[in-house]
Amino acid sequence: MDLTLSGARKLDAKDPLKNFRKEFYFPDVRLIYLDGNSLGRLPIRALKVTKDQALKKWGGRLIRAWNEEWMEMSARIGGKIAELIGADAQEVIIADSTSVNLFKLAVAALQEKPERKKIVSDDLNFPSDIYILESVTSTLDQGHHITLARPSEGIVSETSLTKILDKNTALVALSSTAFKSGFTYDLKRVTTLAHKRGAFMLWDLSHSVGVLPINLRATKVDLAVGCTYKYLNGGPGAPAFLYVRKDLQKRLSNPISGWFGHKNQFGFNQKFVPADSIKKFLTGTPPVLSIAGIECGVDITLEAGIENIRAKSVTQTEYLIDLFEQFLRPLTVGLASPREAEMRGSHVSFTHSEAYRIGQALIHEMGVIPDFRDPDVIRFGVAPLYTSYEEIFRGVVAMREVIEGKMYEKYSDARVSVT
Repeated sequence: MDLTLSGARKLDAKDPLKNFRKEFYFPDVRLIYLDGNSLGRLPIRALKVTKDQALKKWGGRLIRAWNEEWMEMSARIGGKIAELIGADAQEVIIADSTSVNLFKLAVAALQEKPERKKIVSDDLNFPSDIYILESVTSTLDQGHHITLARPSEGIVSETSLTKILDKNTALVALSSTAFKSGFTYDLKRVTTLAHKRGAFMLWDLSHSVGVLPINLRATKVDLAVGCTYKYLNGGPGAPAFLYVRKDLQKRLSNPISGWFGHKNQFGFNQKFVPADSIKKFLTGTPPVLSIAGIECGVDITLEAGIENIRAKSVTQTEYLIDLFEQFLRPLTVGLASPREAEMRGSHVSFTHSEAYRIGQALIHEMGVIPDFRDPDVIRFGVAPLYTSYEEIFRGVVAMREVIEGKMYEKYSDARVSVT
């Protein structure tokens, strides 16, 4: 592969998805943004949608807008996300945050299997997911406990999972793509392992949805949650989504019952009667303006096609790893992501003893924005809808310059709030 600037530009010229870059807001074309795995860029069409919702709907239609559009918005956009994750439209809905949704579905699963007390997860899981699972065990106070599979070289093998799955396992809760390394599970194989032990399978799709083909229907997944502000470009803090397989919707109960999950919410009955659909997992009033913004990124993703996005992601992350071999490995930078494309999501992680300060120098000196994860990881997020090969090339070259010139030495190791 031609690992030069001109080579990167040639790759961009023949990129079949290059026109989708125009769908996003670039106020500073010199900025190299490699953090779409944390917060996606702003879709230009979202500016009009959110403005119209604020002025025409909120400002003009006022309370009438609930019957005209807002009441069905969570389910309607959830139905579009369902297309991206291989689910039926009636199995996905926008609700709350990923953490709240995880709590709801974990409790629902455990209450359905009261005789089983074990929850299985892994050491690669997003820490907040573990916090939520710990909260679930303490809230239920029924003797539940969490057992974590241990990774080897950044990968959790199916063998290590099998060893800790037993007849006491009620729930297996994992992130489909690990936040730190990008390691990605085989959803079908792991879900099958959980089912063989009689456990529910709950996936967190936050670092996968929008860049990886997912088929929850074919893999027979029970439950899933995911965020919308990473590769779906839904905006900072945008509401999340949850998935409950159709045949489980009547069996499982929402442990945070609220009026939007009521079968007849405007009957204002004191007794809660759950809706007969995925809507039973709603709780409070949805944040309409934030939900409206999600649809734009989802539509762009559907237009591009998830298989096309994945193909570009694989090519770009492999290109990034080739650049690493040439420019960064000689500088004692390590690779913390799997080399095998089928085991890797859409971000590539590097390690260095000065990772935090290198990241600060990249941001403040070079106009390159990656992110940092303790203790020594720099992540380069590839968002195929708008990340160019030239940006990847320039980002790696900038990192080489920062390390070779020791530009990071002027920066403190004291952490800022968001890394």
